[in-house]
Amino acid sequence: MSEEKKFNNVDEYIADLKQKLVSAPECGNTHYNLGVAYLSKREYMDAEHCFREAMANSPKMAEAYVQMGGICLERGDLEGCLNFNRIATQQRPFFAVPWGNIGFVLMQLGDSEKAIPALQKAIKYDPGFVQALATLGSAFFSRGQLDDALANLKKAVELQPMFGPAWNNLALVQAEMGDWAAAAASVKKAQDTGYEVPQAFLDEIAQNNK
Repeated sequence: MSEEKKFNNVDEYIADLKQKLVSAPECGNTHYNLGVAYLSKREYMDAEHCFREAMANSPKMAEAYVQMGGICLERGDLEGCLNFNRIATQQRPFFAVPWGNIGFVLMQLGDSEKAIPALQKAIKYDPGFVQALATLGSAFFSRGQLDDALANLKKAVELQPMFGPAWNNLALVQAEMGDWAAAAASVKKAQDTGYEVPQAFLDEIAQNNK
């Protein structure tokens, strides 16, 4: 939202975008930017209206579908989130974000088998997509593919050393592989980020490192 820097606050930015829409009501970009501005204020109803206008005026704007998916997720509507992100991939097949979101939602729905190819696409199109790497690691872990889980989670924490959940999941994989010393080091890293590691897991690691 670089344009916003010209303004003292988000409300001034919103007022300016609304003024632009008076003279150019069919500008999908302006509707989209207005939606993002409303999102920053957590005004979801107004944001949704703007994103729907953006989609109506610029049907190929994949970002608008992704934002609508985010609003669905905020409401706990996983299927809605999945559908909007799938439309986004149809509009822009090489856009990593919706593929990552699809993988994340499929994992929430307990379908790791379908999540894995979506997450692999996300990483193919954006090799530095840390959340997708971490989610892919979790997906492989849930299927007992420990080497693949380890590789993806290690890559995630290399790219984003302050990503606590990835360190915790890495520790889970290392514990499952019997590498308790490595698991202890990983949970320490997770805790250093402020992530709260479950006490039962800390106790198990301590017990196995005696």
